Amino acid sequence: MTDRNETVRLVIYSALAATGRLPTAAEVADETELTASDVEDAIEELARMRHLVFDREHRIVLAHPFATRNFSFSVMGERTMWWGGCAWDAFAIPNLVPDEPSALVATTCPACGTAHSWTVTRDGPPSGTQVAHFLTPMAEVWDDVIHTCENQRIFCDETCVRRWLQQTGNEPGAVFDLATLWQLASQWYAGRLETPYRRREPDEAHEYFATVGLVGAFWGNAP
Repeated sequence: MTDRNETVRLVIYSALAATGRLPTAAEVADETELTASDVEDAIEELARMRHLVFDREHRIVLAHPFATRNFSFSVMGERTMWWGGCAWDAFAIPNLVPDEPSALVATTCPACGTAHSWTVTRDGPPSGTQVAHFLTPMAEVWDDVIHTCENQRIFCDETCVRRWLQQTGNEPGAVFDLATLWQLASQWYAGRLETPYRRREPDEAHEYFATVGLVGAFWGNAP
């Protein structure tokens, strides 16, 4: 990544971490002393390198683990509120942001609408009998990353997972408990608010998944 792209990336991520709000291109230009054209070019490159995600209207909707719209997870700290891009991202935010020792992660079960919330900290997983269900195998995540994130959800239990699969006609994905979700999320984005930051290569991602007990074909060949 060029110094320009990394500079823009860090300003965007730092603003989202501190305020929960995506900075405008003009604000990024002011902060970096880059031209508007350079900022726009850097944002395009960051999207190409999968640091940012555009929606169909070419608006930034994801800068993992932060989202700029509702993906069904709110994350409330003492001073800041964020949208989490998915179950994984929502549990990652309290482990990443430096100034919030804990955050309240809230969502609803996709099958029955029951509301759930947990106080998530860096100290260990929250208690709870709910389960996470990830629909899309890791090798296919970036085929449609917005669809992937919209379908990394938390359910009341496996009965609700099965009910939702019947309702939607989807095939089962991966189901695991909150402790595993927290372990997956806790260090996945380590260093993202520092510079330089390097995304994991597929082999590194596969090794990371294995350290938290997530193995098998679903977790293989992560892009």
